Amino acid sequence: MVLYKLEDFEPNYQDNFDGHDIKGLGVYTQGTDEKIGTVSDVLVDEEGHFRYLVVDLGFWIFGKKVLLPLGRARIDYNVDRVYTVGLTREQAEDLPEFNERQTLDYDYEERVRGVYRQPGDYTPIEASAALDPLAPPVAPLPTTPTYARDSYTYENEPSLYGVNEQDHQTLRLYEERLIANKRRQKTGEVTIGKHVETDTARVVVPVERERVVIERVTPADAGTAVSGREADFREGEVARIEIHEETADVRKEAFLREEVRVRKVVDQDTVETQETVRREELDVNSGNLPVEER
Repeated sequence: MVLYKLEDFEPNYQDNFDGHDIKGLGVYTQGTDEKIGTVSDVLVDEEGHFRYLVVDLGFWIFGKKVLLPLGRARIDYNVDRVYTVGLTREQAEDLPEFNERQTLDYDYEERVRGVYRQPGDYTPIEASAALDPLAPPVAPLPTTPTYARDSYTYENEPSLYGVNEQDHQTLRLYEERLIANKRRQKTGEVTIGKHVETDTARVVVPVERERVVIERVTPADAGTAVSGREADFREGEVARIEIHEETADVRKEAFLREEVRVRKVVDQDTVETQETVRREELDVNSGNLPVEER
C-alpha cells in the first residue's frame, strides 16, 4: 500500500475543499479542547482516499510528528480545527515518529495502528476483582485481531480509517452547467474528375507544287542558214523534267495544358445556443437561533 502526500497526488487539492486548506489547522483533543499540535500534511492512498493526518506535536511533544488515522479525527471547518478522537498524551508518546525521508511500509503502519488499537478507558479484570471481590465477573475483552501483510486493507479497520459521517456532515449543493462539445459530421462530398472533349482544329500549311511551262520563242538569228554539221537531226530525242509537289503532313501531339490542385480550407464560425440550467440554493430555517455562514 503506497501512500502519497496530498499535494503530490493532487496539486490543486484546495479546489475540492472550496478553497479550504486542511494543512495548518490546529489539532485539539475532543472534550478537553486542549491543543496538541498542527496538521502539517495529509497522506492519501493510490485512489486518493485520506488515510492519515500528519500532526506536528509541537504543543505537546516538541519536534515530533506522528500519524493520526482519519477515523480518529473530526474536521470542523467552521472553527478551522481538527479534533482527535480518543488520542491521549500517552498514546502520542508511544507513536513512532514520522520521518518524511523514510518510506512508510506495512511494519511502520502496524506500529502506528498498534498504538491506536490499545484499549483506552477500561478497568482490567484482575484490577476490578482486587478492588471489589464481590463484583460480578467481567467479560474478557476481545482480543486484538491479527492481520496479514498480504491481505490487509484499510477497510479492515473502519474505526481507524472510516469517515464518521456524523462528525463530517456535509450538505452538497448542485448546479447544472452547459458543457459545449463539437461533433464532426459529413455534410456532403465533392467529386472532381476529368473527361475528354473533342473539337475541330484548323491549321494552314503552305505547300509548293511544280509545273512545266513550255515557251516557244523566235531566236534573233532565225532564218540564218547553218552548215550540215550544225544541223544535227535526231529522231526520238526526248527531254525529261521531274515535277515535284509538297503535301501537308499533319499529326497530333499531346501537351500539358494546366494543373488542377485540390485542397480543403477550414472556415471558422461561432454558433450560439442556450439552454435552461438549474441550481440548488441553500434554505436555512434557524428560527431565532444565530447562524453564521462562511
